[in-house]
Formats: sequence, structure tokens, C-alpha cells
Amino acid sequence: MVDPVLQVVPLGPPPWPTIDPFLFCVHHDDAYPAGNETMGPAASLVGRELGHDFAGINGWRMYHGRTVPGFPQHPHRGFETVTIARSGFIDHSDSLGGTARFGRGDAQWMTAGRGIVHAEMFPLLERSDPNPAGLFQIWMNLPSVDKMVDPHFTMLWKERIPRLIHIDNDGHSAEITVVAGALDGLIAPAPPPHSWATRSDTDVAIWTVRLDPSARWTMPAAGRGDTVRVLYVFEGSAQIERHPRLTAAPTAVVLDPLQSVTLAAGREGAECLLLQGRPIGEPVTQHGPFVMNDRAGIEQAFRDYERTRFGGWPWPRDDPVHDRPTGRFAIHADGRREAPV
Repeated sequence: MVDPVLQVVPLGPPPWPTIDPFLFCVHHDDAYPAGNETMGPAASLVGRELGHDFAGINGWRMYHGRTVPGFPQHPHRGFETVTIARSGFIDHSDSLGGTARFGRGDAQWMTAGRGIVHAEMFPLLERSDPNPAGLFQIWMNLPSVDKMVDPHFTMLWKERIPRLIHIDNDGHSAEITVVAGALDGLIAPAPPPHSWATRSDTDVAIWTVRLDPSARWTMPAAGRGDTVRVLYVFEGSAQIERHPRLTAAPTAVVLDPLQSVTLAAGREGAECLLLQGRPIGEPVTQHGPFVMNDRAGIEQAFRDYERTRFGGWPWPRDDPVHDRPTGRFAIHADGRREAPV
């Protein structure tokens, strides 16, 4: 039998390395303390480089936030973001008037297209308990024909994201969350209309995989031979059948897309993220928050942003958050309001 692992990549500090059509992947995992009256941390901020706090002092970060952790207003053009909120909450606001609060299993898929400015803040809602926050943010490229489409975001509420529960022969369980793609008859909610993932031949999948200690689960083969499939083991360890070495976190493995792959968790269990898709195969030029096909496209993005601010910023502060009692909801640029059922 052939080893299904094509490459092993030890993971250092985020962001993690990715392969076309993905551009970027970061795992934020912060053990925030109780929140104060402004939904920031009820703890001293002395010693932190506020505005650029990535050091992880005491197990948490303010990132670019100064009062509330997170990322105040910043622009994007030419790609998509997929934000999977595993714990905690995210308050979204954007230059088109869209806004949302989501978290604890929800995801947001945003097509930046021709340009959008947004803020992603992490309000600490609990006043007397800790506020653990964990999320993935994944950037996926857009082909040149779609780089200048209208911006759009889609909410993937936890209640709509399918989950496969697999019990192996020894009674151990695995849970696979299907954020994008399909698995064993489960089909993820539709991504935004101009996403690379909307095309029937791109074989895009984004799954999170949680294996209980000693659990086994067999991942079916991908749908195409030219699909690129990367499994990120970020907690615990797993033995990949027919691969000679134990894969312990933090490690990425590039898998043969045409082989099914059996994972066997170690004694502490395992958690993994799967990113797969057919490569777009176009030149990529990136500068900060802009991703185009050449330098001229990047220069035009800066000129357009300086001239239009991608619609301006309609909010009274750069780091807006909703009131503490506000539940999960979204308001889109066209005024449509939605909430999970």
C-alpha cells in the first residue's frame, strides 16, 4: 500500500503555510479573562504593545485592539475570508453598512471582491467568568475574473452547518464539521455567489475534525486528482494509516487526494483542520490586505482605497462593538436582517 502523505510540514507561529487556492490560515486561541464594563479584559494592559499586541502575555492578545481585543477597521480586495468561530464572539462591521455578531460554532464567509473595509472585534461578554476565544481565519483567493465583484458576506450559523458523528468499532467517536464541501451526504451551506467554492469543479472543502482519544475515522478520497488536500493537526496527535511516523501537533501534512485516509488519534485525542481545493493556477501578487494578479493591480487597489475608502466608514468608532446583551444576528448591506433559528 502507498503512503498517502506526500509532504510533512512542521508548523511554526501563525500564519500557517497554505497552497493555492488558499492564501493564509491563522488559528487564534486566546484565554481571555472576565470582561470589564467596555467588554475589554478586566485585567491590566501594562506591558502590552497596544495596537500591535501579538505576544500572548498571560495566554491572550489584544491584537490591534486598544480597548476590546480584535482588528479595528482595515481594507481588503481581491480574495475571500472564511472565519470559523469555535468559541467566543466576533462583532463584524463594514464599510457598506453591514454588521453582525456571531460565535460559538458559527462561521462567516466574506467575499472582499472590489473592496471592503471591515472590523472584527472580540467582545468579552462574561463579567464574572473567563472568555475563551478560538477561531480560524482562512483566506481563499479569487480568480482574476471575480476579483472585482461586489463585496458580499454570508453567515453560516452553527445550526445550519452539518456535522458528521462517527462511532468506530471500539465505541470511540469522531466529529467532522463540514463548513464547505460535502461529506457522506452532508452538504455545507452555500458560500457567497462569486466564491471559487461555488464552482462545481473546484472540489473545495473546509472541515474541522475532532477525534476522541484512540478514535479512528477514514476520510474518503477527494473528488479530483488535481485537488490539493492539506490536513493541519493542531491539537494532540494522530497516526495516519500507511504513514510510518506519528503526526503530532503542530504539523501539516499534504495528502494524496485520490486515496482515502484513516486517522487514528493518540491517547490525548486529536483536532485537525482540512483545507482542500483545485488550484486557481493564476499569478498571485499580495501586498498586505490586497491580493491581485500583478503589481499594477496592487497599485490600483491602493489608489482606489485612498480615493474611495471602499465606501467610507459609517460607524462612530474604528472598533465598533454591539451592546453586551445583543445576541447573534447579521444585517447585510441591503438592510436584510437575519438571525439563527
